[in-house]
Amino acid sequence: MKYTIRKLRHPDDFAAVAPLINLVWAEPTTAERLRDDEEKIPPGQLHYNEEGELMGWDRPKWVAEDGNGQVVAYAIAWRAPWTEAGAIIHTLVVHPDVRGNGVGRALYATVLEWAREVKASRLIDYMKESDERSLAFAERRGYVKERHSFESVLDLGSFEADEKLNASIGEAERSGIRFVTLSEEPGEENERKLHELYRVTHPDIPGYSGDFPWFEEWKKWNIGLPGVSPERIHIAKDGDRYVGVVTLQHNEQTNAMYHEYTAVLPEYRGRRIALALKMLGIRSALASGAPYLKTHNDSMNVPMLRINRDLIGFRAEPGNYKMVREL
Repeated sequence: MKYTIRKLRHPDDFAAVAPLINLVWAEPTTAERLRDDEEKIPPGQLHYNEEGELMGWDRPKWVAEDGNGQVVAYAIAWRAPWTEAGAIIHTLVVHPDVRGNGVGRALYATVLEWAREVKASRLIDYMKESDERSLAFAERRGYVKERHSFESVLDLGSFEADEKLNASIGEAERSGIRFVTLSEEPGEENERKLHELYRVTHPDIPGYSGDFPWFEEWKKWNIGLPGVSPERIHIAKDGDRYVGVVTLQHNEQTNAMYHEYTAVLPEYRGRRIALALKMLGIRSALASGAPYLKTHNDSMNVPMLRINRDLIGFRAEPGNYKMVREL
């Protein structure tokens, strides 16, 4: 097979790249979404800290073309300003019809060469646990499984909440908790309160590493995401304090919902506030006509897995491995 590896052309290649990405992402994307995301990011600016570790951000992208000029593979290597020092996260996808012809090996060699040029110390990829061929490809190149996240799906068409699940909302309210959506409390002051809630609770996610984005970047990549709207951000309040949140993201292609984030402050846990927020999120998804609700949880996040699977009834689906190679 003849093929050529080249840098991705913005935005012309996104139409060909989106179907490749959809082979590995949990929810489908579009060329327009990829273009919009790229337009949010300024040109890369890498630098090094006092220990000589890679810092800053960049996101080079490459494609492989066959002899007819068709894009058959895609790779991206990226880091954000808050990514852990030294790390590069990458994704590499080869169309199933051309696997085994050396395209993946050549494209990966390109990614690896760039990572070494910028003196990265760690490469990270997230792979489906059911994709044995890709996992074997990574392991032959020195990657090891560092984390395991589970995918869970709730079929809303057949979902029926029992009395105990619905009662969690009233129990929380009787204890002094009030539930609102961000649409009921608009404005930067309240968005900054939500940012602080995210910031405080993120380190409790098993496997979380790196720094946390400052307000403007957090807003761009969390509550500013396509499909995330103020009425789909459910907040638990104690007085004026934001103590818990559930954020849903709508996908126009599937009409489904994704749990973008769920959190409760440590001192408020154990009071079924997270369950109440989940139920409010489910009500929103049902009202929108979504066919299903999807989420991912780290294998070590036992409390959230218990809520999702044991109490609510999310169905277990194959998840992802975090694959890491030290350079």
